[in-house]
Amino acid sequence: MKNRIEAIRKERGIRQEEFAKLMGVSRQTISSLETGRYNPSITLAYSIAKFFGMTIEEVFIFEEDEK
Repeated sequence: MKNRIEAIRKERGIRQEEFAKLMGVSRQTISSLETGRYNPSITLAYSIAKFFGMTIEEVFIFEEDEK
């Protein structure tokens, strides 16, 4: 699953450390989310989207496997 967290966060001038504290997670978690190494829980995804004033679908991009 891809996401737009880094782009949205940077547009709003928020550092990873600051965002992590606001979300109640580590900076490493935010880094892993932004690089696609970690998929958030539905609760964290909702919190992130709500913080940005967006829907989950506007922040996270689900891509089905092409077969």
